[in-house]
Amino acid sequence: MRKPAILLIAALAVTACGGEATPSNPSGSAAAPTATAAKPLAGVKIEVAAKWTGEEQANFEQVLAAFTAKTGAEVVYAGTGEDTGAYLGPRIEAKTPPDVAILPQPGLVQQYADMNALKPLGENVRKQIDENYTPYWKELGSAGGQVYGVLVKAAHKSLIWYRTAAFEDAGAAEASTWDDLIGKTAQTLADAGTPPFSLCGASGWTLTDLFENVYLSSAGPANYDKLAKHQLPWTDPSVTTALQKMAQIFGKQDFVLGGASGALQTDFPTCVTQVYGEKKAAMVIEADFVASAAAQSGATIGEDAKIMPFPTVGDTTPVVLGGDIAVALKDSEGAMALLEFLASKEGGEIWAKLPGYLSPNRNVSPDNYPSELTRQLAQTIISAGEAVRYDMSDLAPSAFGGTDGKGEWKHLQDFLRDPADIKGVQDRLEADAAKTYKE
Repeated sequence: MRKPAILLIAALAVTACGGEATPSNPSGSAAAPTATAAKPLAGVKIEVAAKWTGEEQANFEQVLAAFTAKTGAEVVYAGTGEDTGAYLGPRIEAKTPPDVAILPQPGLVQQYADMNALKPLGENVRKQIDENYTPYWKELGSAGGQVYGVLVKAAHKSLIWYRTAAFEDAGAAEASTWDDLIGKTAQTLADAGTPPFSLCGASGWTLTDLFENVYLSSAGPANYDKLAKHQLPWTDPSVTTALQKMAQIFGKQDFVLGGASGALQTDFPTCVTQVYGEKKAAMVIEADFVASAAAQSGATIGEDAKIMPFPTVGDTTPVVLGGDIAVALKDSEGAMALLEFLASKEGGEIWAKLPGYLSPNRNVSPDNYPSELTRQLAQTIISAGEAVRYDMSDLAPSAFGGTDGKGEWKHLQDFLRDPADIKGVQDRLEADAAKTYKE
């Protein structure tokens, strides 16, 4: 982007030194410098708060630099730490919020909207959302009939990672359906003496990810939405069906490395290390960010470590995403311009060329991504269309869907410990959900 500017400056310098007569400068005297168009946001300062650090922060700052080059605005990045709410709360209370914040959970959109801390998105931002996102994502960033946020970064949670050598040694193959995963792939591995799954049971959120994929595929997007809003009870038969499918893994000791007790003592990313570093199991069910832990274990992504899409359990191909939502805490020209840029095809394509990023923007072509893995993941998001859903536990009140030792995390851990008690776990899930959603 700098080359044209350099050429323009050089050309102006030659003209300024001129003695050559031209039609526009017949005397051959030095011409006055040509004025260049001012950047629309020159002199505007925008503060953006997010929890990203390291490479994630550096990549985001490259996107912000592209916005600065286009608009002239100065953008300052503020790190929130892991607890975004703890950082933003005091600043909102003191009436000194950042212009834009990146929220790691959609539930915070509703929370801050209830506090009147968010500013409705302007017409230009909403236009970008309508052009580039499915209606589901617009609804996700809305509260009380107002659109407040745009999903700018996604994590793909509908994946099963496997160790290539374990599959080759056992003669196992990828599975496209749940029945094939259990009856063929996993059974073939177990018969060959390799536990099919390393489960990260100590990290309860991984069990919620497994449930969400099974439930979305078996119950469908409409029921998924109802359960996420607690418009459907956890005692519903559709939940029973999903838990019965999960029990096909949990209930077979030779399917789980270390059995239930071992899995409940294994956190993320230790379960990844057990597959790729220690080579004790063949598969781990988790998101695209497994790649980092697998690489740290010495695996080459795409060779030693491969992925298969989460197999279909019912009629829906499941694509569950996590991700980050950008919102405006100040109704300023700069804040709205930045959100418009982040929601655009242009902004998404700049970010997509950098590692560790997936866009929920349907108009960002997979060709922009730097690796075959991310191109493949991006295509599954686009292909899923209206059936894509956000991580259900992150949509729930934190006390139910996002707290260690409580709610959904605890009850699914108890289910891993005793997969025969389906009715009991449903009753406990419903009791906790009824309480926390009411509160």
